[in-house]
Amino acid sequence: MSERFKVTKFDDPKGKTFKNYGATCAEADAEQKGKLLSASGDPDEHGLPTDKNKGCDTNLYLYHEEIEDRPRAATFLSSLADYANTIPTASAADPDAPKPAPPARMGTLIGVYLPCIQNIFGVILFIRLTWVVGTAGAIQGFLIVLTCCCTTMLTAISMSAIATNGVVPAGGSYFMIGRSLGPECGGAVGMLFYTGTTLAAAMYIVGAVEIVLTYMAPWISIFGDFTKDPEAMYNNFRVYGTGLLLIMGMVVFVGVKFVNKFATVALACVILSITAVYAGIFVNFYGNDSLQMCVLGRRLLKDIHISNCTKDPKGELHAMFCPDKICDPYYEAHNISIVQGIKGLASGVFFDNLQDSFIQEGQYIAYGKEPDDIEQMERPTHNQIYADITTTFTILIGIFFPSVTGIMAGSNRSGDLADAQKSIPIGTICAILTTSTVYLSCVLLFAGTVDNLLLRDKFGQSIGGKLVVANMAWPNQWVILIGSFLSTLGAGLQSLTGAPRLLQAIAKDEIIPFLAPFAVSSKRGEPTRALLLTMAICQCGILLGNVDILAPLLSMFFLMCYGFVNLACALQTLLKTPNWRPRFKYYHWSLSLAGLTLCISIMFMTSWFYALIAIGMAGLIYKYIEYRGAEKEWGDGLRGLALSAARYSLLRLEEGPPHTKNWRPQVLVLAKLNPDLMPTYRKMLAFANQLKAGKGLTVCVSVLGGEFPKRAGEASTARQNLRKCMDDEKVKGFVDVLVSPNVPDGLSHLVQTTGLGGLKPNTVIVGWPYGWRRAEEPEPRHRGFLHTVRAVASARMALLVPKGINFYPDSTEKVSGNIDIWWIVHDGGMLMLLPFLLKQHRTWKNCKMRIFTVAQMEDNSIQMKKDLKMFLYQLRIEAEVEVVEMTDSDISAYTYERTLMMEQRNQMLRELRLNKRETMGMSQCEGANSPPPEDKHNDATANGDAVNAMPTMSDITPDEGTVRRMHTAVKLNEVIVARSHDSQLVILNLPGPPRDTSVERESNYMEFLEVLTEGLEKVLMVRGGGREVITIYS
Repeated sequence: MSERFKVTKFDDPKGKTFKNYGATCAEADAEQKGKLLSASGDPDEHGLPTDKNKGCDTNLYLYHEEIEDRPRAATFLSSLADYANTIPTASAADPDAPKPAPPARMGTLIGVYLPCIQNIFGVILFIRLTWVVGTAGAIQGFLIVLTCCCTTMLTAISMSAIATNGVVPAGGSYFMIGRSLGPECGGAVGMLFYTGTTLAAAMYIVGAVEIVLTYMAPWISIFGDFTKDPEAMYNNFRVYGTGLLLIMGMVVFVGVKFVNKFATVALACVILSITAVYAGIFVNFYGNDSLQMCVLGRRLLKDIHISNCTKDPKGELHAMFCPDKICDPYYEAHNISIVQGIKGLASGVFFDNLQDSFIQEGQYIAYGKEPDDIEQMERPTHNQIYADITTTFTILIGIFFPSVTGIMAGSNRSGDLADAQKSIPIGTICAILTTSTVYLSCVLLFAGTVDNLLLRDKFGQSIGGKLVVANMAWPNQWVILIGSFLSTLGAGLQSLTGAPRLLQAIAKDEIIPFLAPFAVSSKRGEPTRALLLTMAICQCGILLGNVDILAPLLSMFFLMCYGFVNLACALQTLLKTPNWRPRFKYYHWSLSLAGLTLCISIMFMTSWFYALIAIGMAGLIYKYIEYRGAEKEWGDGLRGLALSAARYSLLRLEEGPPHTKNWRPQVLVLAKLNPDLMPTYRKMLAFANQLKAGKGLTVCVSVLGGEFPKRAGEASTARQNLRKCMDDEKVKGFVDVLVSPNVPDGLSHLVQTTGLGGLKPNTVIVGWPYGWRRAEEPEPRHRGFLHTVRAVASARMALLVPKGINFYPDSTEKVSGNIDIWWIVHDGGMLMLLPFLLKQHRTWKNCKMRIFTVAQMEDNSIQMKKDLKMFLYQLRIEAEVEVVEMTDSDISAYTYERTLMMEQRNQMLRELRLNKRETMGMSQCEGANSPPPEDKHNDATANGDAVNAMPTMSDITPDEGTVRRMHTAVKLNEVIVARSHDSQLVILNLPGPPRDTSVERESNYMEFLEVLTEGLEKVLMVRGGGREVITIYS
């Protein structure tokens, strides 16, 4: 084999050997690079190593510099073998914690299917399903179970799509929803799922206590005969439930290994119990006489032995219903009968159980719905059984729904699965199909086997406090009693084990700051603090003391969680994000939306009150995370939704210019930076914030002079500084910094190109060029300013020039006084709109608006004032109105003197620039490469004595137009200062820049503006964009 194609081996530092790829880690890359550049081999005529063993590096030498910060493909691929994108383990947060053992790689059956089976089958199957069937009837009972199963099946399909769209670490639904819908939704749903899991533990504990107290050992009641007083029963549940919670909490705290081992026992008990129920139904195909009930007329009786089920005057029933020889009317009118409880499938009792038997709390359990049979009629109840809860179709859905939860058990173990993307969909869906088949078949079999009255006897009081399902089973009722008790304990232990770990995972993500203490693990790696909180919440659930109250409550939390899973899948599918590539292909957005609709419908059908509690809790957590939580970028679907909505909106805005009623200032702030790359005038940002009142678009930009490759780092720093200043001033918007060889051209580029589509800035804020008269600068400041003014005017954008910006108030201040608007020319209503917008901000809220307009001699000032008041009334703007009359006076000597001084200054600057050009020309002719001398006075003297030749005022004859403009500025300034010298802000029209771009004409324009605003502390000069921005129409 030639040396060129020789396969070489490279040893990895970890002891692994790889072929063909070369080194498989960054160190190996560095090592190969070092060998390449070392002097071990002499370079060839091109300067490359001649050692052919470095073939890999020689072949890739074109990318030699790239390898310094970018790994080779081989290095990257080998690093994937050690990739672990999981939630940090306990040892990551606690260095002292022991390293966890490597996870077992479980398959579909052990890792997903059986855990889901164990979590789905729960206490409701054994102690409430028969009651649900008897109360709702076979038809509606079937629909109840089918609705719940369809909800979980649709959710499982959505979950399978999300779970197979990349690696899903431990954290289950919280991780999936958080990474799909963002940290806000993830945190909210994670807390809901945690609360639901904790309350599920409470329900399992209360259910286990109910099994023991009601069916196994009723004699241990400490509150008397609970069959006669439901409150005594619930008090027993509270006391014994609290004790059982403490024991189970200690078990979870001491030994999680025991919990995991006990899970196997609990699963075996569940499977054995269900098998015994099926066997018993077919063994009792023709029924049996073991369970007999005593029925008075059509009402079911309790606490009576079958041998005493007679109307014998000396019997127990007669003494009960006929105290003091006055018999109950219903007792007198009806006979006593003994009814067989388990009639068997062959009896046809199925048809008697087809219809529903929904009743109100306090009504008797009886055949049919005749008022004489079910109403108490304000008579003593004696030993007749009555309903302890009002029942409807929707209420029963809420009670039964916890029976189908637990579908997340497989996704919660994704870190322990050999192939999670294959096992989770198959295992979860098969588990749901299995449990749904069992539930649906049990509905039909129970309806076809058991008498209606016995089905509706929730606690088995008519048969001596026995569990109906247990007495149906084969070979013995204790198989069901012990099996259901152990399986319920196992489910409770699993909930108490999983809930603290879920809370710890949420706390470690740092999205909810107040949960930070619960991210800490004990020395053994256990979430002890989270366990204590879980037990406290669980205790609150136990104090409710009733499964029928707990079940609908925790249903809300699970339904919210499942709803968000469906929403996440639908959102990702509809947005068609590039990263949405699930391996599970049997999903569709319509199925996810159907699942979401079912979840929301069931929530409000079951209990609108509990539904609002769950939604309110999720909303509060969402807003808390949004405002106080840590910022996380998880590539969630809500950002994709925002992007799609933004794209749609931008395309809609592009269809045409906005109507005048929809016009609002979208501000572009041109910020000047100081040598430290910080904004020179931060109050421009505060003013922009006050103008926007937190609404609309604000873009803050700046320009750095120079070449971009050389100043890219400074541009990034300046961008960060601008962002920080915007955050400090609470301005919501965007920042950008442009590097341009010419700063005015850069500002012009920003004015032209900033924005996207219909969302472009329409208003520019540019600072006043203070110190523009300085002659020592090579390029006068005002030239860049006027270049920007012309660019803004050409772009048909509004222009705001705040003068005296350092005197403007901060956003934290509150000012009172007047905002004076000097309306000289109409430019679209900007002068009217701006003070109104400013007054929306708390800083200017207490100010009053005054509008001044100027009338000439030929104007009717009285009519002008009336018209202006009517115009403001129609604009719905409150302001004082004043018309200022300006007479045609002769040009004053002061005006003429100011004009002469301005012209004298211009001529002096003209001579100075001419001498500078001459000096530079002479230096170039002599071949000198050095810059001209800094001493401009000496320079000018040596080249023509230009300074001494400065013209006198008598030599200057100003242009008539210049004098008239100065006259206008002087007269207006006198009027404005006289009326607005103490105003908080003066807003006036900015005259248009001169069309002549000569230095003298531009300098004259700046001088006019200085004269116009002289003596005013805070001035805002405004020039409209050439369109109406305010309208009188609705």
